[in-house]
Amino acid sequence: MAETAIEKVDPETEFLASKRQTGYEWETFKENVRPLKRGRNVNLLNHALKSYTDNNLKNSLYEHRRKLIEAIDEYKGEDPLLPWLQCIKWVQEAFPPCGDGSGLVVIYEKCVQAFWDSDRYKDDLRYLKVWLEYADNCLDAEVIYAFLEANGIGKTHSDFYISYGLHLESKNKIKTANRILELGISRNAQPVEKLKAAYRKFVARSMARSKATDDSMEKPPAPVRSFGTVLAKGQNRTHLAPFRSDPSDSSNSRSGAAPLSVYKDSVGCDDSIPHQTDISNSWHTLGPRAERNKENNAIPGKWKSYKIPQRPGTRTGIATASACIPVFVDEECQESQNVKEKSKKSSCLLQLRWENEKDLKRETEQIRKNPLRKFPQSSLPR
Repeated sequence: MAETAIEKVDPETEFLASKRQTGYEWETFKENVRPLKRGRNVNLLNHALKSYTDNNLKNSLYEHRRKLIEAIDEYKGEDPLLPWLQCIKWVQEAFPPCGDGSGLVVIYEKCVQAFWDSDRYKDDLRYLKVWLEYADNCLDAEVIYAFLEANGIGKTHSDFYISYGLHLESKNKIKTANRILELGISRNAQPVEKLKAAYRKFVARSMARSKATDDSMEKPPAPVRSFGTVLAKGQNRTHLAPFRSDPSDSSNSRSGAAPLSVYKDSVGCDDSIPHQTDISNSWHTLGPRAERNKENNAIPGKWKSYKIPQRPGTRTGIATASACIPVFVDEECQESQNVKEKSKKSSCLLQLRWENEKDLKRETEQIRKNPLRKFPQSSLPR
């Protein structure tokens, strides 16, 4: 029986074929696709790119996102973090730009807020990666790293120290970055070989940076030409007199020059004009004291005689406490209200306002500015 040959497909050929199937979508919107370390699902990416021009596909993406969010509330399994990770992964794939309209930053905030005080997930690498991705999408990522350090989240993983050190290095905080990397090595964060390799690269970059700084300081400063000087052929800059901008020097240089002639108007200084004398003499008389103080004629009086009217039922400005009226509450209404409050509390982490995209973008912008706004003050680093 003849064996059938298995045809091997080149991954690059398969990608080019899928690219031809997408048509113009990839070529038109490829600048808006945010790269992911794990790569992207080609079929889902094509579907997402087509939604730019097809409202039906766009609405289907929003509907699927809503179902994934509802699945988080309805999850009854042993790993509550799992539906969060599935939702985050799908949103990253279905919304390639991962902008404010995708709701990804809001999902990050709700996810990290749901498990920050759980001892089960403090050393979970999946949960730490959500925190690190959340930090990459916020303006002040150092606050998040300090929060993780203060609450002992991810301290056994080398990814935390590597990401923290790279962020501090990008802020030119070299000494603090070196301390964080050494702290991870002393704690034997796993995998420790990955952390040591990152530390060696950091040291190499620091030495190269300091050497470049020393070389720039050793170079002699470039000669600065004074404004208005012209060098003759073969003339050296050292033979020229330095340019001075001291006003005392300029006054000394002008002392030997002839004084400036001041123009004097013969008509204005002529004493024969009568009105000229009247104008000059009119300023010598300021009038009597009563005329000068005519705006200050009102004499201040005492305010003790004025009484402030009191409100009815008040005494010395303090309102008297009235008796509390008990409000009747039906038991059935009370039970329904408790159910509503419980459901509201369970879904408060997922209140994302998908219907109004402007509200979602405004919420995302606030999260970027203050990523720890909804955490208790006792958990924040000091």
